[in-house]
Amino acid sequence: MRLLLLGGTKFVGRAIAEEAVARGWEVTALNRGTQPAPEGVTVLRGDRTAEGGLDALAAGEWDSVVDTWSWAPAAVRASARLLKDRVGHYAYVSSCSVYDYPKPAAADESAAVVEATPDAAGEVPYAEAKRGAELALEEEFGGSAVYARAGLILGPYENIGRLPYWLNRIARGGPVLAPGPRGLPLQYIDARDLAAWMLDATAARLGGAYNLVSPPGHATIGAVLEECVRATGSDAGLRWTDPERIVAAGVEPWTELPIWVPPGDLHDYLHDANVDRAVATGLRCRPVAETVRDTWAWLESIGGSAPQRSDRPFVWLDAEREAELLRSFGGFGGFGGFEGSGGSGSLGS
Repeated sequence: MRLLLLGGTKFVGRAIAEEAVARGWEVTALNRGTQPAPEGVTVLRGDRTAEGGLDALAAGEWDSVVDTWSWAPAAVRASARLLKDRVGHYAYVSSCSVYDYPKPAAADESAAVVEATPDAAGEVPYAEAKRGAELALEEEFGGSAVYARAGLILGPYENIGRLPYWLNRIARGGPVLAPGPRGLPLQYIDARDLAAWMLDATAARLGGAYNLVSPPGHATIGAVLEECVRATGSDAGLRWTDPERIVAAGVEPWTELPIWVPPGDLHDYLHDANVDRAVATGLRCRPVAETVRDTWAWLESIGGSAPQRSDRPFVWLDAEREAELLRSFGGFGGFGGFEGSGGSGSLGS
């Protein structure tokens, strides 16, 4: 397979590039060259936001193209128009953020989506950018293009900072503010599982939208944080705390305590998607322990400091603020008001 990858050096794009090379595919990547591409990838230089940014693609044919673009949809429209007669299939990494908020419980791909236009350029809200890109592909490729509506993405090379935050915080040890309830369900996708599905989908010439997150029951916040303790070998004690107390203290879900949002409409929007369609086409999600362990190994290999994208909110809970919160919640002493303590998240006898 001759694959054209638009991106290919950061997080999801890198996972796709590495997976394609491992399959023996011939991989060409167009990017700005701000980071080196994985070994085995032929790199073309181009900035899709600049005039002439697609000039490197003026000639050439590919069996498929995978696009990870997250900004103004006009760039996706331009690449789709340029390539539609020279690629066999177009696959796009979209987002579950395209759905209207709130959405019905266990909604599938037929749920209502945000209003958007494929012509938008410049600064475009994330949901509208992703939906606009889908519309651009529908116009240029009809129903033959596929778009993966990914949710929370974790795994090695993460440049958002969510799982790296928890791993680094838990590695420091001591009492850790763990947002409850411990059994709160999570849906996410390991970037490598997303990559494998994307390549399978483009090889099979799938079309239309697919929700791409783990099936219900795959993970909980407790499972993720407890695996962080195991992976790091830390003596950290998880202080499971009632979500209402955390919210009342003014802690920002998703950013100060990344990955987590309390039970309610936003949690259901993020973590209650129907993925039957993707599972039926071969979606497989590796165990939580593997995602956590491999992300920790990657963090250790780069010295522990993970990059965070400048176009996304900074994710971090200040250590002094966490200590103050733990004291106010009774975190040093009898752990009153907590669900549990200790690395396993349960009270010791």
